[in-house]
Amino acid sequence: MWIIRAGKVLTGRPGEVITDGEVRVDGATIVSVGPRGSAGTDGDVLDLPGHTLLPGLVDAHVHLGFDARVDPLTGRGPESDHHLLLRMAENARKLVSAGVTTARDLGSRSFLDVALRDAVEEGLAVGPHIVAATRPITITGGHCWYMGGEADDEAAIRRVARENLRAGADCLKVMASGGLMTPGAPPSWISQYGTEQLRVVVEEAATRGKGVAAHAHGHDAIRSCVEAGVTTIEHCSFLAPSGHRFDPELIGLIAESGTYVCPTVHGSVERIRAVHGAEIFDAWLSGVATMREAGVRLVAGTDAGFAVGGVANRTDGYVGGLETFATVGYRNAEIIELATVRAAEACGVGDVTGSLDPGKRADLIAVAGDPLERLADLRELRLVLVSGRSVGQTAVDTVADSVG
Repeated sequence: MWIIRAGKVLTGRPGEVITDGEVRVDGATIVSVGPRGSAGTDGDVLDLPGHTLLPGLVDAHVHLGFDARVDPLTGRGPESDHHLLLRMAENARKLVSAGVTTARDLGSRSFLDVALRDAVEEGLAVGPHIVAATRPITITGGHCWYMGGEADDEAAIRRVARENLRAGADCLKVMASGGLMTPGAPPSWISQYGTEQLRVVVEEAATRGKGVAAHAHGHDAIRSCVEAGVTTIEHCSFLAPSGHRFDPELIGLIAESGTYVCPTVHGSVERIRAVHGAEIFDAWLSGVATMREAGVRLVAGTDAGFAVGGVANRTDGYVGGLETFATVGYRNAEIIELATVRAAEACGVGDVTGSLDPGKRADLIAVAGDPLERLADLRELRLVLVSGRSVGQTAVDTVADSVG
């Protein structure tokens, strides 16, 4: 049992700031949140003047375990499951080193994300709480087919969904559109599933009280995702053969539905722009701003874990993604909200984490400075708690590549 005091406490809810506040933690649980002196006197005290205490960050879209290389014909990579699991564990540690205490892994082969999730919860590995989607559901030869979730008709979709849930999936992932990262798969703007097929995924997830994350780039796929009632649309880039073409009517439909959108904004944008040109990425970021103005519920997720346009999107680059939101007009308070309480809600764990509230898990971070004034202060980590366990890793480094 201990009390953590800081110059500021951000609960995660919009505009809620406690100056000279404190949080009382008992084991894995937050007991109280309030001004200095409100938590009583029992327990050890950690006093952090000049620091800000806030909920642990949430990355709603990561890939801890892509193979470094994948043969487009066989779907096999050079890494055994055993080796890949070790690299996934290192990537989880890197996420914690960036202050991420909850991460939704949206695609893994052989149910390795479930094994890692359980190891973290048991204290055998250092990392954030993992929301595991296991194998993405995709058409034969479709985007990420090599992860083992191929299904072409409704019966097969139900079978793969049920197998994933039986194996311990916390949510389901479905590839509503193709993806340019998979050789031979349909391009990103082409739909892989229609509305009725996506509804099957939603129905199967609902039988276990789970949500659905849908990868969707093209207009038709995005519309089908809304109509089917998925929980989150991943990317939602409005991609067409000629580039990003944002549709105000469709954006309005998303906003009205209340569907969360994870636009997978990451911190590698400037490097990609420099290597590959600015036009396509500027159009993409303009669309992120447009969705915000329309009232779409956006959340933070980096799509970390592989190279984007030949530029590595590392798992410990989370804060860079938040800074990219700032470049298109988001206020710091908004960014912290979409990186904590709102992202937790989108991942289906908002009842246990994402905000500093009595009864919730003690997932929190302390940073030197004030991220409401300077987002870069989120890199100045002094404390990281995952269910009340101190797991700060800022002084540790390895040569392991986080990108596959």
